[in-house]
Amino acid sequence: MSLFRFAPSPTGLLHVGNARIAVMNALAARHAGGRLLLRLDDTDTARSRPEYAQAIEQDLAWLGIAWDSLVRQTDRLQLYAAAAEKLRAAGRLYPCFESEEELKYKREQRLRLGKPPVYDRGALKMTAEQRAKAEANGKRPYWRFLLSGRTVAWRDAVLGARHVKLPALSDPVLVRADGSFLYTFTSVVDDIDLGVSQVIRGEDHVTNTGIQIDLIEALGGAAPGFGHLPLLADAGGEKLSKRIGSLSLRSLRNDGIEPEVVVGFLTALGTGEPPTVGSIASLAPGFDLSRYGNSSARFDPAQLLALNRRHLHGLPFAAVRDRLPPGATEAFWNAVRGNLDLLSEARGWWEVASGTIVPPVIEGEGDYLRAAVAALPDAPWDATVWDRWIEAVKQATGRKGKALFRPLRLALTGEEHGPELREMLPLIGHDRASLRLRVAAGV
Repeated sequence: MSLFRFAPSPTGLLHVGNARIAVMNALAARHAGGRLLLRLDDTDTARSRPEYAQAIEQDLAWLGIAWDSLVRQTDRLQLYAAAAEKLRAAGRLYPCFESEEELKYKREQRLRLGKPPVYDRGALKMTAEQRAKAEANGKRPYWRFLLSGRTVAWRDAVLGARHVKLPALSDPVLVRADGSFLYTFTSVVDDIDLGVSQVIRGEDHVTNTGIQIDLIEALGGAAPGFGHLPLLADAGGEKLSKRIGSLSLRSLRNDGIEPEVVVGFLTALGTGEPPTVGSIASLAPGFDLSRYGNSSARFDPAQLLALNRRHLHGLPFAAVRDRLPPGATEAFWNAVRGNLDLLSEARGWWEVASGTIVPPVIEGEGDYLRAAVAALPDAPWDATVWDRWIEAVKQATGRKGKALFRPLRLALTGEEHGPELREMLPLIGHDRASLRLRVAAGV
């Protein structure tokens, strides 16, 4: 059975770019009848936080992404240590002692000579005595992987034929001087050990993939399939920064964007097809990684909001009841849903319907609004009350059109635009309507 994985680092909240990779892996796994692994890459102990790990799990669950297993890299350190020893024994992991300043000087020197600024493998030329002397002087080695001198090629599920020339790259550091392991290494060890069969991630990992395939083979493993999605751009075409807090998944959730909207929107990005609202389960049967292009897709929040608006307008009361303000009724939802961009906006309209808003005093409309108060119907305040009242106001004032309706809307809701007053007035009720009309009249 095929195994896919989503491997975030719990160093912050999930960004929409991360969420897109999670959605792609979830769809691919379900489409293939395979399994999905959630791997928390938490070896960066200085920045990883338990609260971020918890938030990642919560946000993925909100999206409707279910994983079949979960592992944390901090629970697998012995496995990484054993793999490192295997590479040392094979002569593929070697100690280095250069400081950051020394490495910077070497890069600058190579650039001056017109050479690529890659590591010169100077540490390989050190004798055993020189290494021992460095350690005796208090230097602790960090460890680099000795890349093979070949070109690594693979057929990418998104980008097509790809290759990486390893001689053009620096030997990557796999183990820091403090003994901690870097992502390039731990990810490979996990993929081999857990049997990951397909890796779907961002295009920024293409070069890293060449290195990791070389590393996988050095450890005696078989490389999984790879699919690299072009990175998202913002509406203006600029690279989407993962540090834009307003585009965190948690922020979208708190704003009232529906999870099915986010899933459908992210699934469509890069395909050239219009987004549709859907769940992982509903979209998985038609999922095809080959539909995605090799150029950056634009994440436009305005388009996401428009999709959310269309979705909200069609949602039944039962689908949102638990997320509406306490006491909100089906009649209220039916009245306001056509005016919402975000579900969170329903709170403001519930205050209009049942709260104590204070409308502005409408200059020059005092007599008209007092006449409107006098024309307020007696009970019942049902679906007919608006028509009965507006007819009485017309007869009493002779007004029509905008002059008739605008002052009433502003007085009753405090807004120039909004839900149909025919549906809102029964919710507002006689006493609130009377009070607001008198306040707006300056009484």
